Amino acid sequence: MTASSAANDTRSRLLGTALKLFSEHGVEGTSLQMIADALGVTKAAVYYYFKTKDEIAEAVAAPTLHALEQVIEAARTRPSRGAQVDHVLRGFVELIIGQRLLLGVYNSDPGMQRVVNRTFQEPRGEDLRTRMRAVLAGDNPELDDAITFHVVFTGLAMAGGAPEYASLDDDTLRHHLLAVGRRLLGRPRARDR
Repeated sequence: MTASSAANDTRSRLLGTALKLFSEHGVEGTSLQMIADALGVTKAAVYYYFKTKDEIAEAVAAPTLHALEQVIEAARTRPSRGAQVDHVLRGFVELIIGQRLLLGVYNSDPGMQRVVNRTFQEPRGEDLRTRMRAVLAGDNPELDDAITFHVVFTGLAMAGGAPEYASLDDDTLRHHLLAVGRRLLGRPRARDR
């Protein structure tokens, strides 16, 4: 193993450990020392990669936010509005399924909400929420459409990370999230394949 791959492995293990601890104790309730202890390293080793818990929380959430950005951009290339909506809905639900633990932390922890919301609002032209709303509700949505977008976006994420649905297998949760999203967005029911 090269030094670079060992460093990447350590960083990945650190982020996985941090997410697990965040889910158990919240961002504010997790110390850098707790992360170091769980990894079996010194606190200085954690500082080598990250200086603050916010940096760790940002790094934990970053891949999911980047993947959402890719889903939105891919949707914008679809030929029809319906195809764009369907692509974003499917992609968003897949992210929810793949990141149930992270969403559980986001749904219940103000520290993670602060970090993710700040990332959503970073000045990079349009923020992620605005771009997703444009695909799902149009560029200048009526209030009803804007509220529908908000309910779909927030509601699916909340349900996907909800502890009461943690025992559902991925396929069952995926089926129900897609069905609810389609219904709320006025999309046709999925055909059985």
